[in-house]
Amino acid sequence: MYKEPEILVGLDLGTSKTAVVVAERDSRFQEPQIIGVGYAPSQGIRKGLIINLEQAVRSVRQAVRDAENMVGFQISEATVSFSGMDVTSVMSRGMISLGRTPRQVSIADVERVIEAAQSELSIPSNRVTLHTIPVKYSIDGNSGIDDPLGMTGIRLEMELQSVIIPTTVVQNIINCVESAGVAVNGLVVKSLASALGALTDEETRAGVISLCIGGGTTGVAMYTDGRPVKLSVVPIGGDHITNDLAYVMKIPISKAEEIKKMVSLLPAEEEQELDVDVRGRTVTFNVQEAVDVVRCRLEELFGEHVMNQLAEYKMHMFPAGAVLSGGVAKTPGIDFFASEVLNVPVRIADPLDMYQMPPGRNDCEYATAAGIVRYMSSKERNPYRFIEAPVSQLRSGVSSLAQPAVGKSAKRNDGGSVRSVRGLLEYIKKSVKELF
Repeated sequence: MYKEPEILVGLDLGTSKTAVVVAERDSRFQEPQIIGVGYAPSQGIRKGLIINLEQAVRSVRQAVRDAENMVGFQISEATVSFSGMDVTSVMSRGMISLGRTPRQVSIADVERVIEAAQSELSIPSNRVTLHTIPVKYSIDGNSGIDDPLGMTGIRLEMELQSVIIPTTVVQNIINCVESAGVAVNGLVVKSLASALGALTDEETRAGVISLCIGGGTTGVAMYTDGRPVKLSVVPIGGDHITNDLAYVMKIPISKAEEIKKMVSLLPAEEEQELDVDVRGRTVTFNVQEAVDVVRCRLEELFGEHVMNQLAEYKMHMFPAGAVLSGGVAKTPGIDFFASEVLNVPVRIADPLDMYQMPPGRNDCEYATAAGIVRYMSSKERNPYRFIEAPVSQLRSGVSSLAQPAVGKSAKRNDGGSVRSVRGLLEYIKKSVKELF
């Protein structure tokens, strides 16, 4: 009996662009197959935050329409990735005794250790927990355990990561997308989505840093032993480079954007000059001057802001180095420059599913869009690897965790306050019982 393929839709709401990726999965494939990617320039968004709702809604509608024209059916739901200036990643730890003599770990023990880890958190009423990620368990000091159930010991410990964001940021994102006629069935912070779209399993197991350099912000995700140990956002992106060029070279923003896309950080054999039409007159610039401006801002990004994010870690924890994605990562030579500043190997990421994506929409700029599909697929294989707050409660500003709603993301044209620790624990206990 024929079963209609499942449709997965991801919407990447960025400062410079809004992208919609549509994937299809049926019985022939274990992994979703990308069948379309829509695009629209973003308006009404600055540094990852919505500053003009009407303009942002228009950008979402345009990107959705572009994707619909490509796949031939109407999009009704999507999982949305977004950025923002104030994303906090908090690690908490819990420990319980299993008794004086060794015994096997039970579900009740896992519930108790999660409760111990969650009791360390205090979340203000104006913030919500978007993701709660079990990082690892330890038994009798032996760390790196993914599934402790049934293992024997006398002491169980765990590390739990909580991603906390301002309530208003989430509510504005939901309002924007739903005002564009698309229901939000899930949310994912951009730094996590871009990492999932850019990093290989080998890199995440070895230890790696994902840097998604977008228009307004840079998403940072640090992985060790296959799990994200820190997610954050750095308030510097491509728009800052554009503004620097406009200020130093005394040219309009639009011309500075053009020059930014022409700059190469690779060593030049000879001095070059660039002619730019500025308000009807030709102005000649030294290319090296523009390169110096770009290098200065990128050095601040990598050498100051990213290194500050790494302050609590040692660089030897990330032998796979750093992986760059986002629009700024298309700058020629940026991988060599970042490697010099960070003193680690650096590569430019293409989306892991780039072979499925249409030409012109299969480079590092679209890694986040592809990563949303991988996020949805990962949650279906293991629904509690990333425990996500339900959209209904995020919409109302109540921070709590529960199982995500699972449903279709599209339909064919032919068919159609301070959050209490107690409440959080009840959701996670339910999750643990279904997981094990």
